[in-house]
Amino acid sequence: MKIRSKSLVVGALFVAVSAALLTVVSGCSRAKYSRSAIPGDLNTLCLLSDAESRSISPENLTGERGGGAKEVPNEDSKAYRLGKGWKVRPCVTIKPGKTFELMNTEGPGLIQNMWITMAGDGSLERRCYILRMYWDDEKEPSVECPLGDFFCNAYKKWEPLSSQVVCVGPRQAFSCFWPMPFRKRARITLEHCGKEPIALFYQINYALGEVPDDAAYFHAQFRRSNPTKGSLHMILDGVKGRGHYAGTYFAWRCRNYIWWGEGEIKFYMDGDTEYPTICGTGAEDYVLGSHNFEVLNEKKFWIYNTPYAGLIQAEEAKEPDSVSSFGMYRWHVTDPVRFNNDLRVTIQDLGWAPGPYVTQNSDISTTAFWYQTEPHATFPKLPSIKELEEDYGNELVSRKNSIKAKGAK
Repeated sequence: MKIRSKSLVVGALFVAVSAALLTVVSGCSRAKYSRSAIPGDLNTLCLLSDAESRSISPENLTGERGGGAKEVPNEDSKAYRLGKGWKVRPCVTIKPGKTFELMNTEGPGLIQNMWITMAGDGSLERRCYILRMYWDDEKEPSVECPLGDFFCNAYKKWEPLSSQVVCVGPRQAFSCFWPMPFRKRARITLEHCGKEPIALFYQINYALGEVPDDAAYFHAQFRRSNPTKGSLHMILDGVKGRGHYAGTYFAWRCRNYIWWGEGEIKFYMDGDTEYPTICGTGAEDYVLGSHNFEVLNEKKFWIYNTPYAGLIQAEEAKEPDSVSSFGMYRWHVTDPVRFNNDLRVTIQDLGWAPGPYVTQNSDISTTAFWYQTEPHATFPKLPSIKELEEDYGNELVSRKNSIKAKGAK
């Protein structure tokens, strides 16, 4: 009897579990596909979604369904003999002094990828082109930055980059994969402040679908200290709201003939005043390098780029009266710096001779990337084009107060 009772209990339990599993499976089969525009990771790439894919380019300026490749070629077009649908308008021409609207799309949705390249005599004047992004009909931009600095290429020289959120391919193909959610509208513009017309090629891939309530808005802000004051550069200040810091790009030009990267980066958050909550140990440490980026026993810099950090440019001074130029980045994709009320980020301009530390007067430009709730605080006024371009492209500048130390790099 006991054996039979146990068998009945096990059988009943099996039936109950089977029924529960059948209910779960049936429920899964009946469940609607996700409407979210926010993609997952590689493990969720196989999952279906009701979000709708769209793309904006010169061949489909609005991204509308079925709106691509409709341009009719004229007699001057390279596609004239082929007709409509054969690469009739792969680019747009932007004249000096004009602002071109790359995107103006109703939401909700998420920008997933943006690719840009240029052709023309002024294509290397990357600080002449100002990229701005506006979310949900805001009057002031959430992104305001010279095009080259946004894509980690501030200097008048193409530098390849392979990272998780910014990629730069041959010859100057700029791509970013920052997720950029919008609820009502996404608007992106490019202001041409240069002297020569350019041909702009671009593509913006996005998805229309639901945006979760806890999705914060993407922001990017450019700042330049030329030179630094008090040997301190302000990366970001005055941020109000809740969010997380996502990354930094540096274009650092050192006027001292010594090792320049001893300065600490500091994150002041949620009421910090004199002392920060997070304090780094050196500029090269922050971008996950060490020991002056030096190739051992070779007295040269080690160029590297990884998914989250790198030194992609190191033009060392060839003579005492020249400037060393460096480009480096650090993405906080896996370690975002979270804040609830406010955020300020600084970095010291500190060198080493060897001997005691030496305060410097470097030329430091940074682009800060972060996510936060809206509304955001007003950005500082962007420097004039003259101020943006000052000294760039001319690596030989006066260094009256430069420090020359025996044995210094």
